Amino acid sequence: MNFRAEIDIMPHKELLDPQGRAVAHGLQKMNFESVADARVGKHITLKLSAASKEEAAAQVESACKKLLANPIMEGYQFEIVSE
Repeated sequence: MNFRAEIDIMPHKELLDPQGRAVAHGLQKMNFESVADARVGKHITLKLSAASKEEAAAQVESACKKLLANPIMEGYQFEIVSE
């Protein structure tokens, strides 16, 4: 079966996010005063084949832990969708 994984990777809330801070500051300077904070992360889409949705989720979990996310600085969540 073919699946698509939609993965969101974000810096942990406890860590400073300089890129997010720069985005928030830039928006405030452009008269978006209502923006109090911004966090910048990554969105990754993977297409993969697996025997089941559970197997696809296990593959994506492993990919996130081994390569896609830095567990010291980032958290992740994903959704598996049948293609």
